[in-house]
Amino acid sequence: MPDRAPQPVERQLPTEESRDLITLVRDIVQREIAPRAAEEEDAGHFPREVFSLLSESGLLGLPYDSEYGGGDQPYEVYLQVLEELAAARLTVGLGVSVHSLSCHALAGYGTKEQQAEHLPAMLGGGLLGAYCLSEPASGSDAASLRTKAVRDGDSWVITGTKSWITHGGIADFYTVMARTGGEGARGITAFLVPGDTPGLNAAAPEKKMGMKGSPTAQLHFDGVRVPDSRRIGEEGQGFAIALSALDSGRLGIAACAIGVAQAALDEAVSYATGRQQFGRPIADFQGLRFMLADMATRIEAGRALCLAAARLRDAGRPFSRQAAMAKLFCTDTAMSVTTDAVQVLGGYGYTLDFPVERYMREAKVLQIVEGTNQIQRMVIARYVAGPETR
Repeated sequence: MPDRAPQPVERQLPTEESRDLITLVRDIVQREIAPRAAEEEDAGHFPREVFSLLSESGLLGLPYDSEYGGGDQPYEVYLQVLEELAAARLTVGLGVSVHSLSCHALAGYGTKEQQAEHLPAMLGGGLLGAYCLSEPASGSDAASLRTKAVRDGDSWVITGTKSWITHGGIADFYTVMARTGGEGARGITAFLVPGDTPGLNAAAPEKKMGMKGSPTAQLHFDGVRVPDSRRIGEEGQGFAIALSALDSGRLGIAACAIGVAQAALDEAVSYATGRQQFGRPIADFQGLRFMLADMATRIEAGRALCLAAARLRDAGRPFSRQAAMAKLFCTDTAMSVTTDAVQVLGGYGYTLDFPVERYMREAKVLQIVEGTNQIQRMVIARYVAGPETR
């Protein structure tokens, strides 16, 4: 039915190397990810083999130092890689973003000895990471977390429960925030915990409306013992490390959201230019053409906002406000665009025969993860109007 093939996004990339990188990513997407995405998502299959391939191809550590196996790529390039991966399958794009998030603490705050020992395997050695901040009773209020780490000689014993952990139960390592001191943000410390540590167990994965191929699970720490050499940063520095990681992670979510939105727009355009009603393609009708125009404009605006924040990060300038704005705008855009894409396809959009219903279900979670969009509005408002009065 469709007669207009999707056109690749015209990307503004800083170097020839980065252009070659996008070509490599698109080749992997076309060969290894897109052909099986719908079937594997429906079956709830996690594509570990794809992550192994991405690791072998140098795509799991793109924004990190090549000294330890990273790709030495600026964030503006890394985010465009995420967008390409998420457009093909959000389980993969979001998974790469979470893995990068889980490496952030060690790469940014670890000692040289810790980095030399662990980063090569994390960035390019086939390992997969997860990030453990949220708990059953502390989501948006992350500073109130209750998981404890108690000093015992030259080790720490961790006890508690983490929730909503992407890659929970299948990750090779976890970056874990635990309470080592008093109440509040200053009592939290970061640890790097191997996935096979005794006492660390995952609950059954959550049953979700979307991203069924990406396991999300609670993690139970029952006297998990880790040496002090796996403590990252100083005691009490963990919450600051977590916030630093989330600023970058929010840009990753924003890029994933634009990828999903772009995929939905491509499907809607392809369908609308091929579907005939009243003797001509439905894309000829102004009401529908305006929908497509609005969808494309929101995507382009979101992409620009996301990359502008990335360039601030790459320049070493503050970008927290822009990261919150990008996460807010891009994920709201993904929800709006995917909903409109279902409408463009009409009854077919509501069936499993076309991918737009999956995009719509997947877009919803992007408004929630790594700080709900209500939290993003609070963050932005503090920059605009100052702190709330008490």
